[in-house]
Amino acid sequence: MIESHFARIRARHALSTEEESAIRDAMGPSRAFDAHHTFIEAGTPLNVSVLLVEGIAGRYKDLSDGRRQITELHVPGDFADLHSFTLKQLDHNLISLTPCRVVLFPHSNLTELTERYPRIGRLYWFATNLDAAIHREWVLSMGRRTAIARTAHLFCELQVRLSLVGRAEADGFDFKLSQVDLSECLGLTDVHVNRSLRRLREAGLMTFRGGRVTLHDLDGLREVAEFDPSYLYLAPHPL
Repeated sequence: MIESHFARIRARHALSTEEESAIRDAMGPSRAFDAHHTFIEAGTPLNVSVLLVEGIAGRYKDLSDGRRQITELHVPGDFADLHSFTLKQLDHNLISLTPCRVVLFPHSNLTELTERYPRIGRLYWFATNLDAAIHREWVLSMGRRTAIARTAHLFCELQVRLSLVGRAEADGFDFKLSQVDLSECLGLTDVHVNRSLRRLREAGLMTFRGGRVTLHDLDGLREVAEFDPSYLYLAPHPL
């Protein structure tokens, strides 16, 4: 069930059979959520962390008038809230943007796991650092990239992250989010998102239709986005 998690780790680090078995032993039950279900609310006391195994989930914060900003997307293989292991609550919410399945890891099990296998502790520390790097790149997009570059950059990032866990190819991937969801990821209006997608399509770079992203010219899309994947730390990292 958590093979995507191991694929994500092995894309950057070695993982022994013993370590893999120990991670499996730390697993708790799984849960399934329909699309657009907030499954963790800010401020809720937490004693488990959530590993996403199917679907797309998002972190979000909202204002009193209901306007929402999605601050990061999670793909299969990601811990969506590993930082709750130490914080014990979140300052944001977690939502299933598509139908999702997660596996719960009790914090007591994670404590035992990381004390018995310190290297796994370092692997998960790396994972939270990687989340922070992705968040910084999203802040740069929100603050400085144009609407079309911001849109292109998100799809470039997703192509890389989904490829690591076998969910994307060079020519595209499934992506069941709506344009409203996209607008909340990109900090743009629905009109701006639609306009940006149309410009990318007319330029022959990509098409987003029917829950499928088709990448006609990935190199060209990366050029528009000024996409530099170094923030994803793809090179092997001995720990």
